[in-house]
Amino acid sequence: MDQFSVVVGAGSYRSDDEGAVTFPHRWTPDGVTVQATFTGAHLLHLAVAGCVLNDVYREAGALGLPVDGVRVEAVGGFDTGTWASSGIDYRIEVDSAAPASDLAALLERVDAVAEIPRAVRAGATVRRT
Repeated sequence: MDQFSVVVGAGSYRSDDEGAVTFPHRWTPDGVTVQATFTGAHLLHLAVAGCVLNDVYREAGALGLPVDGVRVEAVGGFDTGTWASSGIDYRIEVDSAAPASDLAALLERVDAVAEIPRAVRAGATVRRT
C-alpha cells in the first residue's frame, strides 16, 4: 500500500520549506502553509488535516486557550489498484503556554467535533450528477 502524507502548519509551526504553499487563514495573520502533492489521495488527507488545524484554533478560542502555532500531519495508505483507503491517521502539535491537561482536553474536543474527520468516519455517498 502506498502512503500519502500532507502537513499543514500555522503560527509558530508554519513551514519554511520552499515547496510549501501559503493560504490565507481567518485565525492567523500569516496564513497556513500546506505541504502536499496534488493528487486525489493527498487532497483527501489535506481536507482532514486542514479541518483539524482550523478546529484547534476555533475550539481553543472558545475555551480561552492561547495558541501560538499548530501543525497537523495526516497520512494514510491506498491500494493503488483499487484505491481502497487503509484509513487516515493524523498527528497534532500545538505550541501553547496552556497547561498540558488543558491541551489534552482541547485535542479530545477537536477530535470529537472536527467536521471532515466526522464525515469521513461516517462514510459518504459520492455521485456524479
